[in-house]
Amino acid sequence: MTGDEVLELIRTHLSDELGIDPARIESQTRFREDLAIDSLDLYTMIQELEDTYGIAISDEQAEGLQTVGATIDFVRSHDSDR
Repeated sequence: MTGDEVLELIRTHLSDELGIDPARIESQTRFREDLAIDSLDLYTMIQELEDTYGIAISDEQAEGLQTVGATIDFVRSHDSDR
């Protein structure tokens, strides 16, 4: 999996859930500050990442994921298919 693939999944999920333009979502985008994402939206995104890539993200780890780029890096570093 590439970083672009993970970015596209995040873009698709958040644009569907939040009704925002996917073009607004870049690697440097901050979930809370830039997108006003709430805990439930973040939780559902984490669930989708876990289901899609077969990884586990603890609540503590999820809290540390402040940006789209940090989330991409986390998913790629924990993917078993790398």
